[in-house]
Amino acid sequence: MTEKKLIQTSSLPVPAGSSFRISILMTILLLPFLLAVMKSCQQQAAEPAGRPDTASGEWYDSKFSMFIHWGIYSLPGGVWNGEPVTRGYSEQIQAHAGIYSDVYAALADRFDPQAWDPDSVVLLAKAAGMRSVVITSKHHDGFCMFRSDHTCYNVVEATPYGRDVIKELAEACERHGLKFGLYFSLIDWHYPPAYPISSHNADPIPEKHHRFNMNQVRELLTRYGPISELWFDMGSLEPEQSRELRDLVHRLQPYCMVSGRLGNDMGDFTVLGDNEVPGYTLDTPWQTPASMFDETWSYRSWQERGDTDARIREKLEDLITVVSRGGNYLLNIGPRGDGSLVEFERDVLLGIGQWLEVNGEAIYGTRPAGIYGSPPWGEITSSDERLYLHLIDPPANGMISLQGIQGRVTGAYMLDAPSTAIGKSNPGKTNNKTGNGNPDGTITISLPAGEDFSNIRVAVLEFEDGFTAVPENTVGLYPFGETKVLGPRNSHKHYSFSGVDYYSSFRSIVRESWTVDENVAGTWRPFIWYTDAEKGRKIEVVFPDGIRLVELSGGEEVWHHPEGISSDVGFGEQYINGPHNMRIDRITGMEGNVDTGHLWPGINGREWELAVPGQDGLTRKPAGRNHCWYLWQEITAGEETEVLVSFRRTDGVQVFLNGNEVYLHNNPFKKDLVEDIVMLPLREGGNELLVKFYNRFGRTVEFSAGYGLPQVSYRKELDDMALDGEYGQQISWHLHNPLSLHSNMAMPNLRLELQHIDQ
Repeated sequence: MTEKKLIQTSSLPVPAGSSFRISILMTILLLPFLLAVMKSCQQQAAEPAGRPDTASGEWYDSKFSMFIHWGIYSLPGGVWNGEPVTRGYSEQIQAHAGIYSDVYAALADRFDPQAWDPDSVVLLAKAAGMRSVVITSKHHDGFCMFRSDHTCYNVVEATPYGRDVIKELAEACERHGLKFGLYFSLIDWHYPPAYPISSHNADPIPEKHHRFNMNQVRELLTRYGPISELWFDMGSLEPEQSRELRDLVHRLQPYCMVSGRLGNDMGDFTVLGDNEVPGYTLDTPWQTPASMFDETWSYRSWQERGDTDARIREKLEDLITVVSRGGNYLLNIGPRGDGSLVEFERDVLLGIGQWLEVNGEAIYGTRPAGIYGSPPWGEITSSDERLYLHLIDPPANGMISLQGIQGRVTGAYMLDAPSTAIGKSNPGKTNNKTGNGNPDGTITISLPAGEDFSNIRVAVLEFEDGFTAVPENTVGLYPFGETKVLGPRNSHKHYSFSGVDYYSSFRSIVRESWTVDENVAGTWRPFIWYTDAEKGRKIEVVFPDGIRLVELSGGEEVWHHPEGISSDVGFGEQYINGPHNMRIDRITGMEGNVDTGHLWPGINGREWELAVPGQDGLTRKPAGRNHCWYLWQEITAGEETEVLVSFRRTDGVQVFLNGNEVYLHNNPFKKDLVEDIVMLPLREGGNELLVKFYNRFGRTVEFSAGYGLPQVSYRKELDDMALDGEYGQQISWHLHNPLSLHSNMAMPNLRLELQHIDQ
């Protein structure tokens, strides 16, 4: 029996006249929406939240900042006992060279950096086009570059220098108009109650150590004026520890942004891996931390630095790419132990600054353009009425064609020569009725002939009344009378970066959306489909005519295999292979071979073996931290169908079917055993299932892929939806009151069925 319930409609209005068109502000970043979600998330905290929207907006618009790794580890410069230490980063030389704590601590006795000049450092950052400076207040070695009441192991009390580095740099930033941020290591190799040094640094934080961290963070936020961001690093905190630190920052400095490496999705912005430049746009505030050299962040005397111009080009390309995908770029320098700056690093920054002095308009305050994927010639950023084409590798014939942009171009010129117009051809703004293959709105420009494009140049397109980006995938609702199903297979995914700690982080899905392709008007009756995996949760479904708050409960039961699953589907033996040293979200390349039979006889020299589950159905295998086991199974179906599968495991899971990833999730609360239920879309004939079970926290990994659960979904009717005939109307959904802005939706089985109602 179908159960009809009143679905609460949010009082949040849809912007008048927008009809959720695909535009730069509404599809890619949706910053006002995200800030509202962030504010909603923070209001659930036990302590006052206090994150003004302006803090996120200002931080997001800055785009480019200076990172500084500097401490007593800079004195040896990557050398110990006269020999280069080639293992690991030089700022972690204490661990990688196996130095006794008292021997290492004695470095403070000769730390007297008379060449350090905070004003010169800030002026260099300013000349480089950077908008803020972030310095290591304390790295993993525990040595504090600030005066602390909680340890004498600090630059004021333990060194002949005797001056508060953090205080003086904060004052220099204030004098010269740059924002000031702090790095703070959550692990501490000097603090006796802390967890011992490990090979990976993502260690638990004992309670006494956590209180010590809280006290030092309180010092940093109350003694040095406004702090723009607090850049936590490493450790593997419990959720409540992360929450306490986040709430402390929000209470003491409401305008201070918290980095995602605090863990447990408690950051105001998420942080990707070191030097990671993603191949996709993230829809929440994020940052890439970048080192001048992959081998080290702090000063290394024997570092091969290479060609200055090549490094300028490399880092400039990374900056452009990060910004084009919605992120901020934090580029590091490592001063010497005497406080002097490395000339190579200085020259690289000045080279980037020269480019930004001319082209900064195409970086600061910009947004992704809404065009999915990078064109072959470079990257694109945008403002409300301009597109900035960053010509990293322009075509030899000088002709550039942009597809999927609707709007009337009123001007086209080179940003470094605005008085010189460039050729353009553009049909103006029209409705798209041709589908994904040949969308209207193709714009062609011809670059100035005979000019030098060996350096990165920017072409600007100006639009009358803005522009609209045609979405990557659209959903046709024509002809009327036909039922349409919206779900994971035809949605556009909106991503963030989620994780308990550094090693369990992965690309999370925070929203899914669909854009109506056809110019249709009328009323549609929506039905939400969900499974036991989603039961009891709440989502917000965004229709063009308003937002429905939907609780996933009740509705009609729909059984997928009424005669029993074995009558429709055949399951082969399950084989396992491992262990492999691998992160949760890393793909080896062999996953794509699932559908080609190339997995046999083994992976990386390890042969497959039959899975031997225990009485509880779980297979148990030894696995170190950051190791995984693969499970493989052949599934045959007499016709195209769907099967609900239960994946139980001790940690993360990544599911591939016929070579395509269908699900990825970690263990967000470090539970002993977690379960996800995923609907697999089987094709007729043979199907190959490959599952990666990842272990982050346990000594062993336990896992299973089982089919004994009820093969049932629930179909629940919602209030009718109206389409007004405008092109680009959008439907989307996201979690209601998520625990974090970055939390994975983890609802892979949601579907939306739309039935047209004749008027």
